[in-house]
Amino acid sequence: MGVARYVCLLAGLCWWVCPGMVVGQTVRIKDITDFEGARSNQLFGFGLVVGLGNTGGRSQFTQQVAADMLQRLSVNAKAVRELQIDPVFRSGNISAVMVTAELGPFARKGSRIDVTVSALDDAKSLQGGVLLLTPLRGADGEVYAVAQGPVSVGGFLASGRAASAQQNFPTVGRIPGGAIVEAEARGEIVCNGRLRLLLKRPDFATAQAIARAINQKYPESAVTLDAGTVEVAIPREKRGNVVGFAGEIGLLEVSPDAVAVVVINERTGTVVAGQHVKISTVAVAHGNLTIVTAENPEVSQPLPFSRGQTTVVPRTQLNVTEQGGGLAVVEQSVTVAELARALNALGVTPRDLIAIFQALKEAGALHAELVIE
Repeated sequence: MGVARYVCLLAGLCWWVCPGMVVGQTVRIKDITDFEGARSNQLFGFGLVVGLGNTGGRSQFTQQVAADMLQRLSVNAKAVRELQIDPVFRSGNISAVMVTAELGPFARKGSRIDVTVSALDDAKSLQGGVLLLTPLRGADGEVYAVAQGPVSVGGFLASGRAASAQQNFPTVGRIPGGAIVEAEARGEIVCNGRLRLLLKRPDFATAQAIARAINQKYPESAVTLDAGTVEVAIPREKRGNVVGFAGEIGLLEVSPDAVAVVVINERTGTVVAGQHVKISTVAVAHGNLTIVTAENPEVSQPLPFSRGQTTVVPRTQLNVTEQGGGLAVVEQSVTVAELARALNALGVTPRDLIAIFQALKEAGALHAELVIE
């Protein structure tokens, strides 16, 4: 492969996204790091939503969940059968759901957290339903919160005998502040008089920048352990107010660095190029190939009173159109804006950019990491 590289591409439709980050842009340390020990915990529970008005589940699974719930309320299975509650279970007014929530590191007993409710059965919508008392457990099996309340759905389902309309996903809803914390999962951010900052996107240059910013305010207090960890010794005068010290660190601003990367999502046709992406001088030829296939089957009828059979004869029309493209030279780029202008000058569609970047990487002309999702 030489400097000149010919690329033949399929045409399509997508968006070309090019985030023009400003060189030297500063961000707060709190926006790119987390304190070690200040972690959230995932909670989950299995519950029942009632009052759905004929949009709930009717499966055997839903009926069994409802029967188990009644038994937990001291209504035994024999009484359920004697009261003939089965038709009520099949009325579509209830739904078995999975309830999930996130318990923050500083949530205290009695505080409220949001919960998400998702249907497990064949329910069509949770709109208008109410979640019954549901214990939420952590990975250790302990109950940390209890959820209950009306479900808010960000969509709707309307149907009649011959038509229906749906917006978003009405089988998933939320209950803002729907769970009360019953047990705390406290995390300690101080260990041996030190704090540790964990970078959300590890990078050696960014970690060094964070340490320098902290040392400028509190000399000789921060040290970089690796690309993702900065350790900070709490000054003697701040040991009585660790919360205030952590807040001051979070407000310091740094200029983060990042590896040059191009992210391609082939499912959506999205291409995102980072700030430091550069290409060498390269020649590119591109063309659009369009293939249209049409099926028009014909029915062949036999003559009257003959022993022939009616058959369907396939008729396929295939049209192939290719638009040629000349060889163009893309000069070496310095910024993302220059790269975007150079590629747009080729007259390529956004979908073509996916194949162009892949070909540039193969030719060794793309000086960035190529991530394909």
